[in-house]
Amino acid sequence: MKIISKLPHTGTSIFAVMSGLAKEHQAINLSQGFPDYDCHPQLLEFVRKHISGFNQYAPLPGALSLRETICELLQNCYNANYHPETDITITAGATQGIYTSIAAFINQGDEVIVFEPAYDSYIPAIEVHGGIVKPITLEYPNFTINWDVVKNTITNQTKMIIINSPHNPSGTTLGEDDLLQLQALVKDKDILVISDEVYEHMCFDGKKHQSVARFPTLAKQSIIVSSFGKTVHATGWKLGYVAAPKELMNEFRKIHQYLVFCVNHPLQLALAEYLKDASTYQELHHFYQAKRDYFRSLVSGSRFLLEPCSGTYFQLLNYKHITEEKDIDFAIRLTKQKGLATIPLSVFYSDQKQQQLLRFCFAKKDETLEKAAEIICTL
Repeated sequence: MKIISKLPHTGTSIFAVMSGLAKEHQAINLSQGFPDYDCHPQLLEFVRKHISGFNQYAPLPGALSLRETICELLQNCYNANYHPETDITITAGATQGIYTSIAAFINQGDEVIVFEPAYDSYIPAIEVHGGIVKPITLEYPNFTINWDVVKNTITNQTKMIIINSPHNPSGTTLGEDDLLQLQALVKDKDILVISDEVYEHMCFDGKKHQSVARFPTLAKQSIIVSSFGKTVHATGWKLGYVAAPKELMNEFRKIHQYLVFCVNHPLQLALAEYLKDASTYQELHHFYQAKRDYFRSLVSGSRFLLEPCSGTYFQLLNYKHITEEKDIDFAIRLTKQKGLATIPLSVFYSDQKQQQLLRFCFAKKDETLEKAAEIICTL
């Protein structure tokens, strides 16, 4: 059989590769973004409560109690009004939410602006649906957006702009002015915004997350994608949510029903009950800022240079004073020879841009970070 691949240049995800290497070499895994500690005991108690009696299909858009809780979250955090019946859908993680959003709206020849370095699911999803990627490089070292470049990149074929803040992999955040400039650029145009807000509750140093939900005009033509896995330390549950105006959500659900139809029912009910306590997400940034500060203090005496980090649970380290190796080669050697797995930044660029940067996940127990720092400080 002759097979014509829709993604002929796509191989195994770097996250799977590096986690596999970490396991093979028994390395400390600071590569893939998942915690090595469990979620809150109260949440697990709610899971035990709902695992009996709710093991059949959930409603297509998700359990109503969880959708109502999400609307409360959006109101509490961003003073935004979304309707649980029409504007919220529960997804099998944020990646499915992103893919479904692209599938619902991108047609052959549509242009999509993507800011690089970019999470690795964006571009393949665009290409599978015949879209044309228009990459714009974020300006180092603060990974900022040049909005004049964006303005000049927009054409009559531009259908979508994908933003991500707090930003994976750089750990930086967009400010209010960024969102206002984006709002002005897309206003009265047939351009959708996908706002990847997976790390929405992890902004540091007093910064507030600038969700598109804060900006009513922008929100009307935006799809918000977020993840419970990051918020409750349960990435393996693969549960997320999408929020969008009714007209956009109607189209989203048409695709969603044929991808997954619905997602894990008892876990949705457990989350709904757990997140009723707003402190579970409103206080989360304190927890992760403490981890960020501890990790930065542990490696501050090393030959790595600390890059800015105002959000997420990732820290970039610059190794230009250590080696001239390409970042992938250095990351692999670090895993095999030193027992520490990281993610090279170049894999987040379509042109494999080399900046001598590695991404480290600090969503780990203190003892894990301490062992990792011992290795880092020997290099």
